[in-house]
Amino acid sequence: MDLLEILNKVNGVLWGTPSLVLLCGTGLLLTILLKGLQFRKLLYAFKLAFTKEGNSSSSDEGDVSNFKALMTALAGTIGNGNIAGVATAITIGGPGAIFWMWVVGLIGMATKYAEALLAMKYRVKNANGEYSSGPMYYVEKGLGKKFKWLAVAFALFGAFAALGIGNSVQSNTIANVMESSFHVSTIVTAIILVILAGLITFGGIQRISTVAGFFVPVMAFLYIGGSLIILGVNYDQILPSFKLIFFYAFNPVAATGGFVGIVVAEAIRNGVSRGIFSNEAGLGTAALIAGNAKTDHPVKQALVAMTGTFIVTIIVCTMTGLVLVITGFWDSSGGLISGVAHNAGLEGGALTQAAFASVLGKVGEYIVAFSVIFFGFSTIIGWYVYGEKCFEYLVGVKGIMAYRAVYILATGIGAVANLATVWAFADMANALMMIPNLIALILLSKVVVRETNDYFENHYKMANSQKKVS
Repeated sequence: MDLLEILNKVNGVLWGTPSLVLLCGTGLLLTILLKGLQFRKLLYAFKLAFTKEGNSSSSDEGDVSNFKALMTALAGTIGNGNIAGVATAITIGGPGAIFWMWVVGLIGMATKYAEALLAMKYRVKNANGEYSSGPMYYVEKGLGKKFKWLAVAFALFGAFAALGIGNSVQSNTIANVMESSFHVSTIVTAIILVILAGLITFGGIQRISTVAGFFVPVMAFLYIGGSLIILGVNYDQILPSFKLIFFYAFNPVAATGGFVGIVVAEAIRNGVSRGIFSNEAGLGTAALIAGNAKTDHPVKQALVAMTGTFIVTIIVCTMTGLVLVITGFWDSSGGLISGVAHNAGLEGGALTQAAFASVLGKVGEYIVAFSVIFFGFSTIIGWYVYGEKCFEYLVGVKGIMAYRAVYILATGIGAVANLATVWAFADMANALMMIPNLIALILLSKVVVRETNDYFENHYKMANSQKKVS
């Protein structure tokens, strides 16, 4: 048995039913304890993220604004999982998988809220004068020294995961798209990515957040814009698509012709697992950047952070899912537009690209190709922040430059390497990040509730009363 086979067997255990139950159960517990905060305060959260109301004061402590912190987190979260991952979930689990992605996304908003709140509460200032935060800090400071082994475990696997799924596999995907769509050799792509990654990451959190603040809205506009055009052209099929999604969430997909059919359990399993990969709620990554935000109360940044899960799952993933369902590229028995089977031999990102091209022609292919490139590169720079924070916790700020150099080197190697083993290791590292983080969230849930109540009973009411007076 080779290393890849061993890793795949380990991942089968780590990403099995117990882990998915732990993750969804944590989100459900937090949703109950917070009385559905993610639904009650969603509009207010978006107001904090995208309007002047959420602007930080010059006296607030932190490194970047709420908006830039959100954009940096989205840079790491909006990735090729939203293109290829959703396609895989639907082809294996059927349209019903989209419904279960929504469920895990909505529940996961409470998880991400808790991660960001604890990140702000337990953040520390490093030797460079910048804030550092993450599960390792709220584990050590919130749970005490006896839990430090959990903190170290999270940081160790987070640093490795950043090199893999956050970096090498992204550069590999970009290189493949550059070669297949634009006939650019992988070596050239590797050199370009190394130069760009170096220029951005060596500028530190300020430069990374500035680039993310520009990059994320542009790439989201490109991909969502293309999706909306397809939905607009086929507007009469939007409601039938939603009916399919809801129907197959609770009913098996019948076998027809060469199509083997899909049971409900597959829809649930793939929707939940791919939903986790797309929005990262529960992995603890949001906490690694949230602590850099300038704000006067942890709850404000926590609310802003949870909007990221809504954007990724409810908006971006839904766009991909609807396009695949409407065009029929999810199933070999045909789709709502033509009833013709299209998807033979296609999977992941190639399937999404073909679905876009079926309506928009070459333009559709290029929209997905550029989205893969932008999404992939934004993930590289977003996950660099995650990896740096984890590595800094382990060795201190003196090790940052070394990690930065290794990270940039991994970008180039990833573009030209065969990364099946790296993918498998990164999946394992993600699971091993998730478990200590979820344990900490459960044990610190009372702190999350207490801070939330403090904000809405004191600061929030006071701010509203001041507005009425003025």
